[in-house]
Amino acid sequence: QVQLVESGGGTVQAGGSLRLSCKASGVGYDHNCMGWFRQVPGKEREGVAQRNKGGDYEAYADSVKGRFIASRDLGKRTLYLQMNSLKPEDTAMYYCAADRSCKWGLLLDQRGYEYWGRGTEVTVSS
Repeated sequence: QVQLVESGGGTVQAGGSLRLSCKASGVGYDHNCMGWFRQVPGKEREGVAQRNKGGDYEAYADSVKGRFIASRDLGKRTLYLQMNSLKPEDTAMYYCAADRSCKWGLLLDQRGYEYWGRGTEVTVSS
């Protein structure tokens, strides 16, 4: 069973930065595709960033391009999300997701991922 555990959320002022981490564990873990999603109450879960195992391709939502950077440490089995120039509209619960393969057309779609963490909350104050 694969487990994903997020950490690093918190409250920050607009313009500040946070780095989220997602630690993967479990038997047989070898997931090529990992991504970050976010959700606010009453809205659908939104894909934020994705990065494959080799790091040769990645995807970002238009709303975070140039501000957020996804990275992976394969040895630590950890996915990171560096969030800079944070805005109040970035406030959400952030979830880590993983899947054995990256599915073109679903890189930032929750249907493309099998495993999910429980989330870490990010609040950006104005």
